[in-house]
Amino acid sequence: MTPHTLNTVAIVGAGLVGSGWALVFARGGATVRAFDADPALRARMPGRIRAMLEDMRGAGLVDSVDEALARITVCEALEEAVGPADYVQESVLERVEVKRDVCAGIDAAMRPEAIVGSSSSGIPASAFTAGLKNRSRFLVAHPVNPPHLVPLVELVPAPWTDPDILPVLRAAMEGWGQAPIVVNGEIEGFILNRLQGALLNEAWALYEAGLASAADIDRTVSHGLGLRWAFMGPFETIDLNAPGGIADYSARLAPLYHSIALSRKDPQPWSAEAIARAEQERRKVLPADQLEARTDWRNRRLMALVKHLRSQPD
Repeated sequence: MTPHTLNTVAIVGAGLVGSGWALVFARGGATVRAFDADPALRARMPGRIRAMLEDMRGAGLVDSVDEALARITVCEALEEAVGPADYVQESVLERVEVKRDVCAGIDAAMRPEAIVGSSSSGIPASAFTAGLKNRSRFLVAHPVNPPHLVPLVELVPAPWTDPDILPVLRAAMEGWGQAPIVVNGEIEGFILNRLQGALLNEAWALYEAGLASAADIDRTVSHGLGLRWAFMGPFETIDLNAPGGIADYSARLAPLYHSIALSRKDPQPWSAEAIARAEQERRKVLPADQLEARTDWRNRRLMALVKHLRSQPD
């Protein structure tokens, strides 16, 4: 199977992530067949995707809403969606037993040469694909939410995943407009959530110690670190932050970062008291009934950023 033959994609799970994936593949030119066991989610999916596409058209990120929607069919049965598919994207609830049951259904319905990616955020594929007949065709393809605006995809094989799948799926994801990476082995949290977790854990520790408010910690990232991280990663960042590049930066600051790491020898869970305090602080700024509207605001800001980044040379 070559990358350009992944023309028919099945979506299993029609929630926010599954709907975002459907938009990604349809926008990229694939024929999309979607299924969810919940009839209400199936019914809601076309309207949700149309609204997302309308927002993207308003931001100048897609040309034709109807053209992309015409590539998406919502199916009434799992077999109807999966049977013809070259690639299957599973996006069901993040629980091992749920993924195991759904993947067993996919395994029974799929063509032996198809590829199946799971949107798992941290559960490795080996936890829910071990007993499958076609287990060598399964792996994790973890997106960032929302996948139609944030292009990173982590491709994480199980120990039994056919290695020939990885370059095929990586090339296909790039063709669909995503930014795939390959994780060379299963590790809890993969790459993205381990990096995000390191920042979150330090943010909570600083907050619990009373060293800064949640708002000021957020500002440190949004007005500081995050500006560079929008278009470059940590290694390139430090390579450009010392006159002699990464080796020079390391000579200057590696001891400081080592000392900071040693100061967190005994990491603690986020405490209930700190969570309640942060919740109270956030709800003063953003009442609970405005969370959805603020999420829409976030997505519009992401669209503007994506449009800007696309206009810039690498």
